[in-house]
Amino acid sequence: MKAILALADGRVFHGRAFGAGGEITGEVVFNTSMTGYQEILTDPSYCGEIVTMTYPQIGNYGINVEDVESARPFLSAFVVKEVCEFPSNWRSKMSLDAYLRENGVIGIQGIDTRALVRHIRDKGAQTGIVSSIDLDPESLVEKARRAPSIVGRDLVREVTCQTSYPWSEGPWQLGKGYTSPDQAPRYKVVAYDFGIKRNILRKLVASGCDVTVVPAETPAEEVLAMNPDGVFLSNGPGDPAPIVYAQENIRKLLGKTPIFGICLGHQLLSLALGGKTYKLKFGHRGGNQPVLRGEDQRVEITSQNHGFAVDAASIHDAAIQTHTNLNDNTVEGIEHKLLPAFSVQYHPEASPGPHDAAYLFEKFTRMMDKAKKQ
Repeated sequence: MKAILALADGRVFHGRAFGAGGEITGEVVFNTSMTGYQEILTDPSYCGEIVTMTYPQIGNYGINVEDVESARPFLSAFVVKEVCEFPSNWRSKMSLDAYLRENGVIGIQGIDTRALVRHIRDKGAQTGIVSSIDLDPESLVEKARRAPSIVGRDLVREVTCQTSYPWSEGPWQLGKGYTSPDQAPRYKVVAYDFGIKRNILRKLVASGCDVTVVPAETPAEEVLAMNPDGVFLSNGPGDPAPIVYAQENIRKLLGKTPIFGICLGHQLLSLALGGKTYKLKFGHRGGNQPVLRGEDQRVEITSQNHGFAVDAASIHDAAIQTHTNLNDNTVEGIEHKLLPAFSVQYHPEASPGPHDAAYLFEKFTRMMDKAKKQ
């Protein structure tokens, strides 16, 4: 079945449909990871986005029931050069094509993904449309131009949980699957779900945390009534600026309990401190972003997925910049000058990606230990 990807600036790519058929709009972005497509598909941070993989063949190790980061895929559509029709892996339960069909996700393959990625790098990420229904390029370009921008939209409400729930599952182990820690938890942590990834929760559990996940709009007063030792601010999709309710709650929590934020949580903490954010030209998405750690000048190779960044100058009065992206010098981490609160723009929990930054979960527990003694 034929399919077309059309961009709002008029660039059109012809390919073949896979997964579910249909038509959908979204912001067209790219991810440079060679593996980890299952985790990328199920990362709620991709809500509203048409994700292009730069690695040419995707789906070669299939899909399994364990390597998911949420209940289902949240991205708008999936773009690849070539889909592997016959996956081979001892954990595989189905093909990528079957998984997308089962979850109603539109895919397009057979296009020149190198040309698409170069175009995005030159012109910037922009709204696009994937369709296997309407094959008129002019019609699709016009639809892409009329589609809403990701800027200014509250996508968190589309991915957050509806009710609070406990989480006790720990990291995956070969031969055992996902396990629970042998020792009783030492810390009580409330995690705001702005689009949280499951491996973040697993890392918190492995660090000795008793975790309760709460919806994005949960009032700070309700969180404090749970008497947490710390509060976690999760990753999530889109523009942080319109998530005003989260910023207000974070301001009320500052100084009352230790705070640790990742990705969107980092941006929301920065905004709560009076900072500003801006849209990157094409964002950071992949498993190989180099980040300089300021305290000892060491370089971490990190997993990232974001299209917005914190304005460095805007947070200097309240916080110090702890981490810097070596590709473009954007802010990758901050820490409050006086209060127990810190955050990073990248993903220390990996899945997919390297584990260089796993120490940050220990930093959070040390912060909670110190707060307990005061």
